[in-house]
Amino acid sequence: MIHQQKSQRKIVVQSLLVVVLMFGFGFALVPMYNVFCDVFGINGKTGIEATAMAEPTVVDEERWINVEFVTTLNQSMPWHFKPTVKKIRVHPGQTTTVDFLAENLSESEMVGQAIPSVSPGWAANYFKKTECFCFNHQPLAAGESKEMGVRFFIDPDIPSKVTTLTLSYTFFDVTEKAKAKSNKKDELVKVATN
Repeated sequence: MIHQQKSQRKIVVQSLLVVVLMFGFGFALVPMYNVFCDVFGINGKTGIEATAMAEPTVVDEERWINVEFVTTLNQSMPWHFKPTVKKIRVHPGQTTTVDFLAENLSESEMVGQAIPSVSPGWAANYFKKTECFCFNHQPLAAGESKEMGVRFFIDPDIPSKVTTLTLSYTFFDVTEKAKAKSNKKDELVKVATN
C-alpha cells in the first residue's frame, strides 16, 4: 500500500512537472518564433534593418507592383482600423506613403500596437518601411480617432516574378503593458531624484 502511494505520488509530481514545462514552453514559443522568423526572413515579418535603410536612389519605372493593404484587430480590441486605400500600384524603388485610420470605440483610453506582416513571406526582405505607426505604441482616448501613415519603398532588386505584395497589420491591445512600463519609468525617476 505504501509503495503504491509513493508510485502514485511520483506520477502526479512528474505529470505536474510536464504541465509546468509545457506551459513555460507555450510562453517561450512566441519569442522563439520571432527570432526564427527574423533570422531566416520568413513569415512576412519585416525586420528592423528594413526600417533603418535610407530611401532608394533608383526607381525602376519599367515595372509595376500592386501593393494591397489588409487590417485586422486582435479579438478583444474594441477599435475600428482600416487603410484609406485598399490597393495601390508602385514602381520598385518609389517611396510611397499610405495612411491608416484607427478609432477607439471603447469608453476608456487604450494603447494599441500594430504588428506588420508581408505576403508572400519571402518577399518581406524587399519591403522597406522608412516610417511606420507600427514602430511605436498608439494611445487613443475614448472615442478618439487618428490618421497614421506608413512610408515605404520596394527594393528594386525584388525578383521580377513578384507582381503583388500584401502588407497586413494586426492591432493588439497593449494598454496594461504600456501602463506597467510607464509606472516603472515613474519609479526610476523617483529613485533618481531622491
